[in-house]
Amino acid sequence: MIYRKDRQGREISILGYGCMRFTKNGSSTDLSKAEKELMYAIEHGVNYLDTAYVYPGNEAAVGEILWKNRCREKVYLATKLPHYLIKSHGGIEKKFQEQLSRLRTDFIDYYLMHMLNDVKTWERLKGIGILEWIQEKKEKGQIRQIGFSFHGNTEQFIELLDAYDWDFCQIQYNYLDETSQAGRRGLEYAGKKGIPVIIMEPLRGGRLVNGLPAEALQEIQENKKFATPAQLALKWLWNQPQVTCVLSGMNSLEMVKENIETAEQARTGFMEEDFQLIERVREKIREKMKVGCTGCGYCMPCPKGVDIPTAFHCYNMLYAEKRSSGKKEYLRATAMRREPTSASLCIRCGRCERLCPQSIPIRQMLTEASGELEPVSYRLIRWAVHTFHIY
Repeated sequence: MIYRKDRQGREISILGYGCMRFTKNGSSTDLSKAEKELMYAIEHGVNYLDTAYVYPGNEAAVGEILWKNRCREKVYLATKLPHYLIKSHGGIEKKFQEQLSRLRTDFIDYYLMHMLNDVKTWERLKGIGILEWIQEKKEKGQIRQIGFSFHGNTEQFIELLDAYDWDFCQIQYNYLDETSQAGRRGLEYAGKKGIPVIIMEPLRGGRLVNGLPAEALQEIQENKKFATPAQLALKWLWNQPQVTCVLSGMNSLEMVKENIETAEQARTGFMEEDFQLIERVREKIREKMKVGCTGCGYCMPCPKGVDIPTAFHCYNMLYAEKRSSGKKEYLRATAMRREPTSASLCIRCGRCERLCPQSIPIRQMLTEASGELEPVSYRLIRWAVHTFHIY
């Protein structure tokens, strides 16, 4: 296994285990199966495990497996504070103690603010004493490193990186999201600040493996250098030095073995012809998309707060991937925040279209996007989020 260092010099495996996708047996985790897969990974050098408070039964499953196999000291545990469920300083401590109990541990190695998408939300947390709480936990050794996971745009990500002296961060990033969300610019900015970056959704929840257009899959198969689409996507990520660890939601022993083998192959970098292959695959995927938006951000900021690149990114996901994926990402990125950034906020002023280098009819496309991405259920959730301050 290859390792990269965090800010304290600790070595993290470049392949991390995203525990969220443990196989379910009915409504509960198939613990026996998950144990075999997780322990194989640990025995072969994977030492970064990621879970979260809101993943049903997941923290408890991870805690049970580590306790049963007496291997807590072999791994770094990462979990997340559901700040959107918390209204007071006491609420922070209550959730944290519950997580320690579930995980059967007395400290967390990497603790994240879950889905922290803007500075205003961070300011709200500071208002209920999060800074003092973090300092106390660090002094007691109950939290070793503090960070945040992010779903937003590049500018918001950079603002958050500058808002606090973070130990690490976690972003969605893959070859299709290179110019959306935090994007390459955000990744490189974190690198310049010396902040380790953990990557989630490297395969877009498996869509860059099982959801590829036939034409894109054919490009990879004809190349013959990469045995699977997953190898291509993972090696592209590991070729970037700012990437510390890539999380994979592994839920089969075959997947664990394949990803460990791919991680070992990351010692050899990407060649020029590999980058050309990535671009050809991207083009085949983009042909299935609704909007030719590159995520450049020239149209921003919108005077009404619409996150135009994110709206188009999610609209494209409806057609290039599963519809549920696009809707889920859109809800998370535009409604689950202090100030909504929904496409329906557009007042058709036209400023964005005057700035768009792709000459996209943005107003028309925003109308179409909101029509598909903002059904009644979306509007009800957005109303609840802001009525009850769930962000």
